[in-house]
Amino acid sequence: MKFNTLNIIVFIGLVGIVGVITMQLVMLSEAYKFERKEVAEKIHFALQDVVTKIYLDNSTEAPVDSPIKKVSDDYYVVNVNDVFEASILEYYLKNEFIKAKLDLDYEYAIYDCSGDAMVYGEYINMEGQTVENQSMKCVNCFTKRPGLVYYFAVRFPKMTHSYLNSLGQYWIYTGVLFLVLVIYVYSVFLLLKQKRYTELQKDFINNMTHEFKTPLSSILIAGNYAAKQPEIEDNPKLNRYLKIIVEQGNKLNQHVERILSVAKNDSGIGRLQKIPFGLTDTLELIKENASIKFEKAHITLNAPDNKYTILADEFHVYNILFNVVENAIKYGPANPEVVISVTPQPKGVLVEIADNGPGIPPEHIDFVFDRFYRVPRENKTDIEGFGIGLFYVKKICELHGWKITLKNNTGKPGLTVSIVIPKSSFA
Repeated sequence: MKFNTLNIIVFIGLVGIVGVITMQLVMLSEAYKFERKEVAEKIHFALQDVVTKIYLDNSTEAPVDSPIKKVSDDYYVVNVNDVFEASILEYYLKNEFIKAKLDLDYEYAIYDCSGDAMVYGEYINMEGQTVENQSMKCVNCFTKRPGLVYYFAVRFPKMTHSYLNSLGQYWIYTGVLFLVLVIYVYSVFLLLKQKRYTELQKDFINNMTHEFKTPLSSILIAGNYAAKQPEIEDNPKLNRYLKIIVEQGNKLNQHVERILSVAKNDSGIGRLQKIPFGLTDTLELIKENASIKFEKAHITLNAPDNKYTILADEFHVYNILFNVVENAIKYGPANPEVVISVTPQPKGVLVEIADNGPGIPPEHIDFVFDRFYRVPRENKTDIEGFGIGLFYVKKICELHGWKITLKNNTGKPGLTVSIVIPKSSFA
């Protein structure tokens, strides 16, 4: 797999999330071990106190070795090695477990030497109350221990459930992290899928536009050649039709070139060829060309004597500024007026292109720079385009590190497009 920036970021993010989840699982495991150890110590000390009190009641000396044997986490055998009564044992168990704050249900059984079997005692809940519900009792869960005579056994049937409850917050954190991991993986799959579709779309656009250029070039060559023939020049009707063919062919060729340019720059293949040139000179050229193309348009250029030599891609800068001026004229009234202003600022220079057109509805103004987005206009249904002009303008400004904004004029009709060129772009 090719390791590009996206793949590296996805891999680092996945490693980070997996690492956090691993740490959380380790913490969960350690917390579980600590909880087991703490509960076991509470049970051991509580049972030790019970045995001590039994020996005190019998006025006998307690053994040196611990009489408590842990068979499993939830099962303990206590070899008292001295006589004791069941009622006394239950009383001591209740008191000591409550004192030790053991919030656990438990049940006990006592070995009966005459019957050579374990005699079930009672099931006691965490509040120290005897439970009469027979379904909760497990009489057969207590097994006889060979070699012991005076002993009892205690079982904690809900020990595992208690461990899980005590680690509730850890389970919540772990679940949230796993949810984050699932969402992350799902998002990555969607991202990669969308990236693949975008690449297919770019390939399709590039292939289709290249396929258009060959027949289009042939049409333009043939049209221009035919327009110069005497037979065509002497026939007004044919001459008019041929001019329409050439004009529409040139317009279509411009659209194809623009799509190729956007696809090229958007895929990262295109490189800006920055050279020093005069900003004011370029704006004067734009004014002149736009005035020739649109005879009814009135274009004004307000610029200081400073030529403002900037380091940028002259070809793309001319295209985007001419595109903005062209849009202002095409979408304007019958006699459009466009004012191009160059204003120096402390951090650079501000280029503003204002028109007297209808402007853009507020609900559409935030989307005009999106690719393929076209603002619906009731009075300009004959305007052609693919909705990539302003996307192209925005893209070139971003590649230069310039800021572009647009807003409707306040108190008068029209729209103003503002481009801030920072001093870092000055030659």
